[in-house]
Amino acid sequence: MFNVNDIKNGITFLYDGNIYQVIEFLHVKPGKGPAFLRTKLKNLRTGATIEQTFNTNIKLEKAMIDKQSVQFLYSSGDTYTFMNMETYDQVELTRDQLGDDVLYLKDGLNVELSFYKGELLGVILPEKIELKVTHTEPAVKGNTTNNATKDAELETGLSVKVPLFIEEGEMIIVSTRDGKYASRA
Repeated sequence: MFNVNDIKNGITFLYDGNIYQVIEFLHVKPGKGPAFLRTKLKNLRTGATIEQTFNTNIKLEKAMIDKQSVQFLYSSGDTYTFMNMETYDQVELTRDQLGDDVLYLKDGLNVELSFYKGELLGVILPEKIELKVTHTEPAVKGNTTNNATKDAELETGLSVKVPLFIEEGEMIIVSTRDGKYASRA
């Protein structure tokens, strides 16, 4: 158990029968009435994000999340296979379990699986991933508006907006948090 005032980004806890991770929080002290905590939480079972306010006198139960380093091997239909590189145990996950994270998976990518009391919660991706541009339109000469972008399709099927100077075959770095172009590789 911990006091809600001790909340930090990334902390995991049980609330309302679900496991949540704090994405962001803000202590609010209004002119009238008691102080409260406004949070943005990610449900680790469903991946949904909610906003929740807590009174400052509430206690929450910490959720101890176990992590296991694995490497993505391959996909076959809607099944994605990962291998623990220490024990060589293989874990198979379905597209439904992975959700949009499948758009970042490429062969040999190291990720972490998160577990709560033996229950598999999902995959924790690296913050940034290097991917190859497989298709993009050539830049239009003379189109020099500020921050001009174009669509690009990447090797995993992910579509992102990239600057005009990015060409097919180039490696770029994409943020897994928001799915946006970060830089050239």
